[in-house]
Amino acid sequence: MRDIAELIENVSKYKDTIVQIRLKSKKNTVAYVTMNEKPRVLKWFVPGLKKQMKAEYEVLKEGSTKLNIPTMHEIDEENNVLIMGYISGENLCEAINDEKTPTSEKQKLMVLLAKWFADFHDHFKTEGQFRIRGDPTLRNFIFNDKIWGVDFEESRMGVPSEDIAGACASILSTDPMFTKEKFELCKLFLESYKKLAPERIKNISNEIAYALLEKIQWRPRDEEILRKYSKIIKQQGLDKVVSVTC
Repeated sequence: MRDIAELIENVSKYKDTIVQIRLKSKKNTVAYVTMNEKPRVLKWFVPGLKKQMKAEYEVLKEGSTKLNIPTMHEIDEENNVLIMGYISGENLCEAINDEKTPTSEKQKLMVLLAKWFADFHDHFKTEGQFRIRGDPTLRNFIFNDKIWGVDFEESRMGVPSEDIAGACASILSTDPMFTKEKFELCKLFLESYKKLAPERIKNISNEIAYALLEKIQWRPRDEEILRKYSKIIKQQGLDKVVSVTC
């Protein structure tokens, strides 16, 4: 992973940029910075991901006035950089997995997350086709008084159930994994989305099972438990697994 200092040192337009915090990213270099004393997120894409950079740019440019996503400030195509607004708050994954967070608060977050997805899918719907956010892991959301989505480099055309299944897989498989509470939260998330968009979710158990298997490439140490619950959910359906687990 490249050091953000390399960009600041070698590209004159970023010489007054001050790095505050390096942010987590699997592929690219991302940092919370100040530019001209203003808080920003600077995302420096690797050279082979220009297509993904443009996908994220389009989502932010088209959606930030209506959706809870960062403001798009600038695209620097020469250096493969996006400059976005900074959203302060708590990472949703940490809030959901913290045993100190009350169950009632976690339930509230699930309802808000479902609303975020419904709003996103509604906004980008065109003639029966949908743009999905892609990579719907809990870590790509921030909570303050609202749920905010971040990181849209994997956004593409697809079906909403792909996002919803991926989010369910993230809820279930982040530590602590596959607990009674996690299944209940997952069920609430699904029910909340279905109330807002009742026709969009079909065969969701199969899609959740597949989404769990997809995680193995990033988490080979968890392969056994991911395969176990993927098989159970696919065979029995999510609702029955909830009752068995409870």
